[in-house]
Order: sequence, then C-alpha cells, then structure tokens
Amino acid sequence: MTTGTLIEQRIRRPEARVLAEEEFRRFADLVGSLSPDEWATQTDCTAWDVRKMALHVLGSGDAQASFPQFVHQLRKGVPLNREIESHHWVDGMNELQIRERAHLSNEEIATQLTTIGPRAVKGRWGTPPPMRYLPIPFGPPIGWTSLKYLLDVGFTRDVWAHRIDICAAIDRPMHLSADHDGRLVADIVGEWASIHGEPFELVLEGTAGGEFSQGTGGERVDIDAITFIRTLSGRLPGTGILAHPLPL
Repeated sequence: MTTGTLIEQRIRRPEARVLAEEEFRRFADLVGSLSPDEWATQTDCTAWDVRKMALHVLGSGDAQASFPQFVHQLRKGVPLNREIESHHWVDGMNELQIRERAHLSNEEIATQLTTIGPRAVKGRWGTPPPMRYLPIPFGPPIGWTSLKYLLDVGFTRDVWAHRIDICAAIDRPMHLSADHDGRLVADIVGEWASIHGEPFELVLEGTAGGEFSQGTGGERVDIDAITFIRTLSGRLPGTGILAHPLPL
C-alpha cells in the first residue's frame, strides 16, 4: 500500500531513470512472449492492433535514443496529421513510426525492443539542460509544459500504458510490483489530483494500488489500480471524480 502525501509520492529524476529502464524491459519481455494470434489482437487504441502498438513503442524508443531520429519523425510525421485526420502533433509521429517499421517481422520487432530501452533512456537523460526546459504543447488538461516532463515521466508512462493495453487485449495477467507499477500509479494520482483540485478519497486495489486522499468531504472511490489508470486515460468510461481525464 502506498502511504504519504500526494506531493511525497511524486517521482523524482533519479528514480524516474530506474523506472524507465525497468519499464522498457517489462514491455520487451511481454512482446517477446506473444503468440502469432496475439500479435493481431485489437487493442483499446482503436487504430492499433498489438503489432502496431509494439511498432509505435519501438519507433518512439528510436526517437528517444537519437535526436536526429526525433527530428526526422517530427518533420515527416506532423504533416501526416492531415492524412489521418488528427489534430494532435504527436499522432502523425506515431503513424510514421509504424509505417517506417511495418516491414519488420514480429521476431525482429521483439528482438529490437530488447535493445532499444537502454539506448532510449541514455538519450533522454543525455538531453542538455537548456533543451530539457523547452515548452511543448500537450493539450488539455495538461496544456503547455516543459520537455522535461516528457523525458522524465511521459515516455515511461506511454510504454507502461501500452503494456496495460496489450495485457487487456490478450486477456493476460499483467506483471505488477509495488516498487514499479505502484510508483507509476502514485505519481499519476498526484498529478491528476493537482490538475482537477477536487476533494476525494481513493482506494486503489491490487499490487499497484494504495490509498490516496485530497481535501475533505469528497467522493470515495474503490477501484482496481489498473482499471483506474485505464479510466483516466479514456480506455474506459468514468463518472464523478473519475470523469477527470489524464491522457497517457
């Protein structure tokens, strides 16, 4: 169970690197265990099956590992938004990541995912300080924030959320631990609470769960921790306090 104030539970940079490295390992392990049928399973991200989701994570890792690759994806990907009828700049980059790696076999994707993690994390933590504080638009409810947010926690949450997506799609129990998944959950709760500002009592069940509260007299919610994350991210519908989103 997670304890302490919401501020105390936020992830700081040294811990963030450990979590980033571990999440890439867990994602690669999951992908490496997929059966042929599981690769083709539809996910909660309606445009992606499991294979496309893995290609996205691989392509994103390539961009994290290499600044020239990031610039390439940004320059070539953003114009694709018009073609795919999207209005968020990152969607075009995601589409390019998938298209440019579509020739890879499932085995090649799994193999490359085992090596991209350390290079991606090294690239993120090697970003020079001035660049880390460049403002970038995330859209509501986050709005504009620094690149540091993406480098420290945003990319890790993305890989983690897609591991959740794949496990949900193939109906397989997810590998969870309190010191990894529980820390990601607590950090997300802290950010989510600070954005909406409403009082609540939240009891998150399971290995990654904990008890959280803000203010007094707020709604009480008892819910599985991973179901809570899927709800905030829009994979599942939410009502009451859970209607406040936090896209992942």
